[in-house]
Amino acid sequence: MLTFVLGGGCFWCLDAVYQMTRGVTSVVSGYTGGAIRNPTYDQVCSGISGHAEVVAVTFDPEVIPADVILDMFFTLHDPTTPNRQGYDVGTQYRSSMFYTDREQEAAFRMAIERNQAHWRKPIVTEVSPLGTLYEAEHIHQDFYAQRPEVGYCRVIIDPKVAKARQHYASWLSA
Repeated sequence: MLTFVLGGGCFWCLDAVYQMTRGVTSVVSGYTGGAIRNPTYDQVCSGISGHAEVVAVTFDPEVIPADVILDMFFTLHDPTTPNRQGYDVGTQYRSSMFYTDREQEAAFRMAIERNQAHWRKPIVTEVSPLGTLYEAEHIHQDFYAQRPEVGYCRVIIDPKVAKARQHYASWLSA
């Protein structure tokens, strides 16, 4: 099993798609990259903690290649906008990848290079060593599956799920 820690705006969006991806065994929403120990959602959203909203995606590379997990990441958010994804603005929404070793760092940088061809503007995704990863509060885990009727899910996440289905249908469950 491999785990990638990825930030692409609100963690609910990445969580929604990776939860339905074949070969993914776990998706945990959390916070990393900041200065406060055990930050709360409110502290992260205020910008004072410096953390990014991330998902820790654990997957079986024998079932789904690491490159597919990373390419999905670049399809599911706009990696060319610093500190924002659509209406979500702040450093907590930065495009970010947190590596655990040099092999992951190299894979992340290669994914950026590979996916740059899909974007007119330069990719600004932050690539940093993974520090402490704090699990987000229970309400943020598997948010989309638990609350698909919520406005944010309908307006923001549904189109991302549709886009993932368009590009990665063979990797997604029904």
